[in-house]
Amino acid sequence: MYEIRFSNLGIVLKKVLDGFYIGSFEIRFYGVVIALGFILAYFLIANEAKRTRQNPELYLDFMLVLVIPAILGARIYYVLFSLDNYIKEGQSLKSTLIGIINIRNGGLAIYGGVIAGIITLIIFARKRKVNTMLMLDTCAMGLLVGQILGRWGNFFNREAFGGYTDSLFAMSIPVDWFGGKNYLLSTVNHGIITQEMIDNVSVINGMEFIQVHPTFLYESVWNLIVLLVIFLYRRHKKFDGELFAMYIWGYGLGRVWIEALRTDSLMLPGIDFKVSQLLAAICVVVASVFIVYERMKIRWEAGQ
Repeated sequence: MYEIRFSNLGIVLKKVLDGFYIGSFEIRFYGVVIALGFILAYFLIANEAKRTRQNPELYLDFMLVLVIPAILGARIYYVLFSLDNYIKEGQSLKSTLIGIINIRNGGLAIYGGVIAGIITLIIFARKRKVNTMLMLDTCAMGLLVGQILGRWGNFFNREAFGGYTDSLFAMSIPVDWFGGKNYLLSTVNHGIITQEMIDNVSVINGMEFIQVHPTFLYESVWNLIVLLVIFLYRRHKKFDGELFAMYIWGYGLGRVWIEALRTDSLMLPGIDFKVSQLLAAICVVVASVFIVYERMKIRWEAGQ
């Protein structure tokens, strides 16, 4: 049940747990990974702040302020685009509110966290009377580190994967993890499980597996590439805000194609279109326009 395979790569992970207990208290690896991401992100941000002659303590204060808004933003975004899962006919207001508040059952969307984070940073920078665009640049690489690690929380939870595939990187998850094949059959086309996954269930050592795109891995690796590009370029940036725009452009571009593979995407109400894919495309366009505009402005000013 706890096995995860990447059979075409010859990788077999025999016991991948999603958490552990300290006494009667359960600690989920998803939360551990997120916390680790915050910590590593801060160290990277603090180092970048020192390099650019800023006060690292400013960013420690910001990170402490950021935690609650980021979680709230990620939750609100998720709930807004999946209201049918929380508002049900005949359900009491108390049960509805408890369901919305209870994040231990999952339901956080990175876009909501990023949007809330940007809003929080703008307000924070104005109150501290510091350069907002420089702060965004400084935080860009830290944000990527958090996302790179955060996607591995999805790995432990067996979530955020794509449709059926037999490609080189195909990931196999035991059917028993989801409650058995009969349960999967009852959820087809009502969640993350598709008919194609059911039709291609494989049996290995007497155990049934679904075989899917590990989109969490694709996104983690893609973000690592974006991080390396920004890291190598950062000493050559032309204007404040450019590094953050590169992050928005790079992350958005990757999310456009990765989101197309996923089966658990949040959808725009009333139409069959993935909201995160649309938002990613908008991010690519807006970041492109911003970078081109700022570079043209620099050239124009240099020619005066």
